[in-house]
Amino acid sequence: MGVMFMEKKSSRISGFYKLPVAERLEKVADFADLNDEEKKIFLRNGDVALGIDTEIADRMIENVIGVFELPLGIATNFVINGREYLIPMAIEESSVVAAASNAARIARVKGGFHASTTDPVMIGQIQLLNVEDFEKAADTVRKEKKKLLEVANAQDKTLVSFGGGARDIEVKVLGEGKERMLILHLLVDVRDAMGANAVNTMCEALAPIVEEITGGKARLKILSNLADKRLARAEAVFDKETIGGDEVVDAFLEGYRFAVFDPYRAATHNKGIMNGIDAVVIATGNDWRAIEAGAHAYAARDGQYKPLTKYWKDKDGNLVGSIEIPLAIGTVGGASSLHKKAQLCRKIVGVKTAGELAQVIASVGLAQNFAALLALSTVGIQKGHMELHAQNIAVMAGAKGDQIDEIAKRMIEEKNVRIDRAKELMKELYGIV
Repeated sequence: MGVMFMEKKSSRISGFYKLPVAERLEKVADFADLNDEEKKIFLRNGDVALGIDTEIADRMIENVIGVFELPLGIATNFVINGREYLIPMAIEESSVVAAASNAARIARVKGGFHASTTDPVMIGQIQLLNVEDFEKAADTVRKEKKKLLEVANAQDKTLVSFGGGARDIEVKVLGEGKERMLILHLLVDVRDAMGANAVNTMCEALAPIVEEITGGKARLKILSNLADKRLARAEAVFDKETIGGDEVVDAFLEGYRFAVFDPYRAATHNKGIMNGIDAVVIATGNDWRAIEAGAHAYAARDGQYKPLTKYWKDKDGNLVGSIEIPLAIGTVGGASSLHKKAQLCRKIVGVKTAGELAQVIASVGLAQNFAALLALSTVGIQKGHMELHAQNIAVMAGAKGDQIDEIAKRMIEEKNVRIDRAKELMKELYGIV
């Protein structure tokens, strides 16, 4: 009897990036044993439910085999600076959209959210090594600032024509001994762009000039994602009677203080903020990884990781919440200019500038955090999650249509939301194994 050997599969596929999307998918299907129906899921080209087809996707990133969707929901009830908003949120986590909407409903009682932003200034960094005299080099850079800013602005005349451009240069020394380095911060007003391309181009253009005037060697030349000069702020008053009275307000503040004192709790506290923020950032075609990096770095700016929100009582005993967060948000350029659904999401939210979008996003972050902390301080987080979680479990067990609600309802009543119980109920109620 012969011995069967499994063919060894390799992820080394020569010329993979040169192949058309369909051929790439065939290679992946062979590797992962995808059947025809599974392959079709990746190739829904032209489907009206998608905001991006595979041809556009293939020009956005490398080695494309298809597109990947997230549920898109709408947060309701938002009033920000006196204006009504419907806010698109792209996220897979249960209860987030409902929680934001409910928080916005409560905030409406006292006038909604009041938000603001600083100028859209991003920071570009140039690292200089092998500098002999750091004080002299720093002074030279300061003396040549005007010339350096002129060179930087010559790299993006379009940005300058819209009122943006390089504004200032800061210098600092880092490290000790042989590891000392001179760091230049180029401050650039990027207007309605996220700003990475403009800032990086300016830094690269300045690097050889800075090398010449300081005698140092330029190494890294790149934008910083700690956009602490591009801040968004939002504040809201949450009526004490609407949320349950003085005892609820006190319980809420006790929960908040836990996050102030403990970075382990603060990490989860801020994750709740980012549930809301990331969902809007993704829906509008912005860089959520940059936003996450900047937010968490900003939370630790004083040496201990702390909440990005603050809460206190006003003179009437109402709960007041605020948020301050760096938000490098764009409404022009980047993926948002290619992704049709992202463009439509911006149309739904109705913003004209990156600053207004940042105000909306900050308000959603505050709303999301308020909702999570209110639930934790009162009924607990699981009650709010349970209904949608039970529905998800029902679907995993094979439920369809009205079966989903019935199976979910029974599991919640039994307080037994598990996949094995869902399968038992499917067999008991519908004879489906």
